[in-house]
Amino acid sequence: MVDFIESLVVVVFAYVCGSIPFGYIIGRLNGVDVRTAGSKNIGATNVTRCVGRRAGKICFALDFLKGLVPVLAAELILGKGDLVVGQGHPAVLVVMFAAILGHIFPVFLNFRGGKGVSTAAGAIMALAPIPLITALVVWVVVFLVSRYVSLASICAAVTVPVLEWVFVLTRDESKSVALVLTLIATLAVFRHRTNISRLLNGTENRFGRK
Repeated sequence: MVDFIESLVVVVFAYVCGSIPFGYIIGRLNGVDVRTAGSKNIGATNVTRCVGRRAGKICFALDFLKGLVPVLAAELILGKGDLVVGQGHPAVLVVMFAAILGHIFPVFLNFRGGKGVSTAAGAIMALAPIPLITALVVWVVVFLVSRYVSLASICAAVTVPVLEWVFVLTRDESKSVALVLTLIATLAVFRHRTNISRLLNGTENRFGRK
């Protein structure tokens, strides 16, 4: 019973933490409602576009942390003081997903949030750092070549579960982790469906251009 209560508390904490709309808050502090400007998204890319690079970097860092901190907290609490990174503890996997869902469906903004990429990156860093770091490299390369943030995000999202499944096959890592990362990547790609349509018809905006 105690373990169930602990698990429930960390899951709720993760969702509430993920729901904190840092992009919206940063925009408001600078006199901009990012929900009605630019791409109308509360993520770091739109904050950068509407407020500035410094604000965008701060937004990314805070969104990253609201994914990282709940998962690390869950690993410590449920591991009784020992990190259980990569072991596929069911409650930790739920916590990771809860933090991401908090960003996408934030209780503080009537459940209308962002795409969840930055928060997912933070959550995955706590659980599968090597795939996440590899995905960040992929993101940078694709972005520098194409200047499309959406394309870079999609490629990075797909990279994470692909590499994790390679680890499952070659290093006997947890299939549960790989399955959850696959679900998160699928959700990320789905959230970019309008971007994919614009990429296909050539109307997606390149970063830095009007």
